[in-house]
Amino acid sequence: MLVALYTAAVAFLTYACIFAYRKAFTVATFDGLTFWGIKYQTLLIISQGLGYMASKFYGIKFISELKRLGRWKTSALLVGGAWFCLLLFALVPAPWGMACLFANGFMLGFMWGIIFSYAEGRRATDFIGAAMAVSFVFAGGFSRSVAVWLRDTWQVPEQWLGFATGLVFALPLIVFMYLLEKIPGPDAADIKERSIRLPMTQQDRQLFLRQFGGGIVVVVITYLFLSIMRDVRDNFMANMWNELGYGQKPAIFTTTETITSVVVLLVMSLLVVIRKNVRAFRLIHWVIVAGFLIAGISSALFLTKTMPGALWMQLAGLGLYMGYIPFNCIYFERMIATFRIAGNVGFLIYIADAWGYLGSMSVMLTKEMVGFQLTWTQFYPVSVVIFSVIGVATTLYSLIYFNKKYDRIIE
Repeated sequence: MLVALYTAAVAFLTYACIFAYRKAFTVATFDGLTFWGIKYQTLLIISQGLGYMASKFYGIKFISELKRLGRWKTSALLVGGAWFCLLLFALVPAPWGMACLFANGFMLGFMWGIIFSYAEGRRATDFIGAAMAVSFVFAGGFSRSVAVWLRDTWQVPEQWLGFATGLVFALPLIVFMYLLEKIPGPDAADIKERSIRLPMTQQDRQLFLRQFGGGIVVVVITYLFLSIMRDVRDNFMANMWNELGYGQKPAIFTTTETITSVVVLLVMSLLVVIRKNVRAFRLIHWVIVAGFLIAGISSALFLTKTMPGALWMQLAGLGLYMGYIPFNCIYFERMIATFRIAGNVGFLIYIADAWGYLGSMSVMLTKEMVGFQLTWTQFYPVSVVIFSVIGVATTLYSLIYFNKKYDRIIE
């Protein structure tokens, strides 16, 4: 239990610090600055997202083949490089900052898989993974609050916000990365219950996809919709709060995201008590369905003006993270344990993430290039309602698919 608590705390804090190098710049709106008819803020977010997406596609190979030895060196090089890109972003004129943020996103895109490799394959991975996963809910709001504080209190210019926020988090990150390396590997009881976790060769990956490809395609589609909803909200959260009249309250970011973090962490942590992997795997599907329903129904009520904007932002965030977070920590962990696969979670997470980011980038580009005359608080809730309906259907299909696969293979 002590190892689980230690691992959860260190993984949470490490990834929370890393998030500061990724999202802090999004509080800068760069008002009045446009290129090719698109707002510069949107171009920057899309550029970083494209870099992140590219790392996810490459990470299917890189993370699945990752070995334990030397992970801290890889992490230090990637985060250091991402921070240097934020320095270049502050120095170069627009629109060249787009290239800096593309490189920043590419480097940071590998960090989730590296950090999660310290946590997977344990009896307490559900709890550890949930703690780590909610870090990006909490950290997304907290890093933005720090950036707003730097802007309003210290008058840090918009183009320097990313680098300055990274400076605030640099020393804590070094400490937490050191502590991360001290985490012991899974013990014999962990391996017995959750199966051994090994790097996957190309042949291993191909064999897995031949066996489970039909279900994985549907899972990726489900995650695609969750990624779109999550990324649009995450990247344009400041815009939506401004439109709702809360733009001058920096604490609103941390307050709402902290509430979401606590609730989601409690829900995910309860899965630890379910020792039978297949039972937990089935239950996770229902948690995801519940998340889609909360997000979809609250958005429909907001559109009909029967729910206030602040409550809608809270519930929509809660619902989408109830669906999104399981795929980043628990869903694939329990899947591997259920089917006794000698592989690793990183391979599956990066398949889903790659296509998820492709979808979210496509939506943002479409909104800007087609020129929908909608504010984010009009465009986003409509999208959530549509995607929630589809998401419920695909999640139920994957539940049926893997139930049948389990009956054939295991029983």
